[in-house]
Amino acid sequence: MIGFAASIGFGVRRSLANMGYALRLLLVLLKESVLALKRPRLIADQVHFLGNHSLAIIGVSGLFVGFVLGLQGYYTLQRYGSSEALGLLVALSLVRELGPVVTALLFAGRAGTALTAEIGLMKAGEQLAAMEIMAVDPVRRILAPRFVGGLIAMPILAAVFSAVGIIGGWLVGVVMIGVDSGSFWSQMQSGVDVWRDVGNGVIKSMVFGLAVTFIALLQGYAASPTPEGVSRATTRTVVVASLMVLGLDFLLTAMMFSI
Repeated sequence: MIGFAASIGFGVRRSLANMGYALRLLLVLLKESVLALKRPRLIADQVHFLGNHSLAIIGVSGLFVGFVLGLQGYYTLQRYGSSEALGLLVALSLVRELGPVVTALLFAGRAGTALTAEIGLMKAGEQLAAMEIMAVDPVRRILAPRFVGGLIAMPILAAVFSAVGIIGGWLVGVVMIGVDSGSFWSQMQSGVDVWRDVGNGVIKSMVFGLAVTFIALLQGYAASPTPEGVSRATTRTVVVASLMVLGLDFLLTAMMFSI
């Protein structure tokens, strides 16, 4: 009984210590990110690196999601004689929800794991330790530019996903099924509010970008400096980041669209 209670206490203490370490690293990254903005070339390289890793899979996924939305949306709206509202349904589904969420999940699986593996391998190769010996802060030099790059890349990728998805919905709804093209675009134009729908979608994607990028950097920076440790860290990045995105999506949706 005493051993069981001690194991619970040890687990709670370890969890609190991990949370404290993560919170401290996040605060340091937010502070260093302001300084990292003074090196735009370095941040641009990271935006290109992260975007290049995810752009192809996000573009293809967006197109197929648009196909499905166009097909399912048409059959649903047809029952109520509102098939001309297909463009509005596709646009709202992508801009409000699917664009930010699916992009964040794909971003975690592609660019997030690449970030974790990169940082973890630098730690295993003692490059981070060598920087500390040379009085170079690895958080400022390595982690902060990647953190800012993730914050910038994520909304851009979400916009690409939504744009490609709308094109996919148009191809299925207008070109294949025969919905009137004018109704498709005019319903979308009149029904999508720039500030409420597009703006909230951008805020969502920025929050998801912060969460996914931070979790990827945290897992890589705290990984055991072994091949097995780096492998486990990349797996944890996908699992933790995906659950975090879904949880944050519920909270953000409740706050943004419940009124």
